[in-house]
Amino acid sequence: MEPGTLLYDTATDQVGEYRDRSGPYAILRPVGGGREWEADPATLRPATDRERISAGVRAANDRTWSVPPDPEDLSRPPRPVPGCAECAELGDRRENALVAYDHSAAVDANVLLRQHQRAGTCRT
Repeated sequence: MEPGTLLYDTATDQVGEYRDRSGPYAILRPVGGGREWEADPATLRPATDRERISAGVRAANDRTWSVPPDPEDLSRPPRPVPGCAECAELGDRRENALVAYDHSAAVDANVLLRQHQRAGTCRT
C-alpha cells in the first residue's frame, strides 16, 4: 500500500489515510488529520468513492465548526452570554422584535447587546 491511500476499516467503520506499518498492523490517520490508529490489514479495503467523499466532507465540516465565530463579525447577531440577565433581556427583546417583523427594533437590540458585551458588564 502507498502512503496516502484512503482505506475503509470495517472494524471501526472509518475511512483512514494509510500512513505506514507497525509490526503486523497498518497505521491509519483520519481524513483531515487527527489521532492515528492501528488496523488489522485483514479488515481493510479500498474506500469507495462515496466513502472518500463523505470522509472529506466530514473533515471540512470539522474544520469549519472548530473555528469559533468572530465576535466582531457584524454579519451575525451577537449571542447572549449564558447566565447574564441583561444579555437575556436584550436577546428576548431582539426575538420579540423579529417575531413582530420589526427589524429596526431587532437591530437596535443587537447594537445594545454588543455595547453591553464590549463594556464587560455581563453578570452571571
